[in-house]
Amino acid sequence: MKRTGLWIAAGALAFLALLFYFTLGMRRSRVEVCMEFHGRRACRTASAETPEKARRAAIDNACALIASGVTDSIACQNTPPLSVRRLE
Repeated sequence: MKRTGLWIAAGALAFLALLFYFTLGMRRSRVEVCMEFHGRRACRTASAETPEKARRAAIDNACALIASGVTDSIACQNTPPLSVRRLE
């Protein structure tokens, strides 16, 4: 019975270690992007494994706040950012 408990504890620890590694290991680059679209502005921060992926995620998040509808969202995402600041 004690052996089973030890195996379960070891498995849980291994799972938590992997979860911790993959959650924090993927966030190597952090970027803040400010967007303006149809007179509205929004700044958002995103983290990703590369600066370009973080930049794209921040643009998408900012545009989600200031654009309405699919067409506006796509147009906003294709607009050059007002500013891009790398935080790490």
